[in-house]
Amino acid sequence: MSKRILFLLLLTMLLSACGSNSSWEDEAVSEVSDRILADDVEAVWTLERDQASAAAAGTMIRLEIKKKDGGPIDAFDINHEKLLHLIVVSKDLSYFNHIHPEYKGNGVFEIANDFPAGGEYRMIADFTPTGGDPMTKMAWVRVEGEQAKPVPVVPDETLEKTADGNRVKLAIDPLASKKELTLKFTIADEKTGKPVTDLEPYLGAIGHVVILTEDGERYLHVHADEGQGTGPEAVFETAFPKSGIYKIWGQFQRENKVFTVSYVVRVP
Repeated sequence: MSKRILFLLLLTMLLSACGSNSSWEDEAVSEVSDRILADDVEAVWTLERDQASAAAAGTMIRLEIKKKDGGPIDAFDINHEKLLHLIVVSKDLSYFNHIHPEYKGNGVFEIANDFPAGGEYRMIADFTPTGGDPMTKMAWVRVEGEQAKPVPVVPDETLEKTADGNRVKLAIDPLASKKELTLKFTIADEKTGKPVTDLEPYLGAIGHVVILTEDGERYLHVHADEGQGTGPEAVFETAFPKSGIYKIWGQFQRENKVFTVSYVVRVP
């Protein structure tokens, strides 16, 4: 084989090799996601002024959920049997209400709420836009009217409470911040002392638990263990993000009636 032919073969192979590598260095590959993220969503809260009276009775809460760029959010997924869960808590944490506003369309939810007094209230909304992540939006709103005397948030000496004929004892793993902990509620009939074995599913689970820091700035998602029965025990998992005072609300259902018990704990 002549040197000229050998040179041409080598040149052809070199050019082919260079061409085959272009997809790695010259071709830009990009993926565009249209998934709705929490940082791209805002919640606008309003109270109807003419109903925010001295008694604050029947005040209409209006929540509009939309994208920060002005784009609409008009579809939501059902989560724990509802499109949106709204937690309303007073500044001193003495008042608690868990309600479910009606969806009016175009990202707007509305519901009337009987506030016990004027003052600041924490609004906490849990929802999942269709095609988006589960998210929580919180805000302080002011209700007009005479304010009640604040109730101090003081850690309980005992974690056993009664509500609507039920005695509920809360047991927690040794309290510590930044650690996965188990919360176990044990429920008995207040009159007979017998363990309750007829708990009914509440929002698709054995119960519902909400936890807030003393200042109302941190809201903890609390998940019930799956596969639980009808009592007397109800087990949940959570983690306290920092040391401090927290208030815990537990909600359960018997005979089609929801009852709520609350506890205040100090986390070291």
